[in-house]
Amino acid sequence: MTATPCQVDFYVLQDEAQSADLLACRLALMAWEQGKRIMVLVASDADCQRLDDLMWEHPQGRFLPHAPVQGLCAPVRIGTISELAGQATDVLINLTATAIPEPGRFQRLLELVPANDGQRKASREKFREYRAGGLEPATHPINRN
Repeated sequence: MTATPCQVDFYVLQDEAQSADLLACRLALMAWEQGKRIMVLVASDADCQRLDDLMWEHPQGRFLPHAPVQGLCAPVRIGTISELAGQATDVLINLTATAIPEPGRFQRLLELVPANDGQRKASREKFREYRAGGLEPATHPINRN
């Protein structure tokens, strides 16, 4: 029996006013409602705290059970790349500028692409890296509501 390759999806924000963090909250809620274990990967401890605070308020009117990796156990975990090892995760939401090593460890990898052209360069590189690794990333434009 062969393992199913990781499904990689790039969510491309179309407007600089759109927030990758808010989209991460929405995607995490959708995955949690499907019974998945989720980790949201951030660049720093400060980003972890900021996203933790945001998840208490978003998505509005909904509760998203979450915690920093170093905190209590929760279906949605927030942490840095150094905290990724050993995490039981089905869906990884990447908010960092670097590609995930060994993405095949996950069922799904969600990459959020900012609208800012300068920041998109890192996302283009990640796309090329995943493709070079034998994955077929899909792209999804996210229009402002």
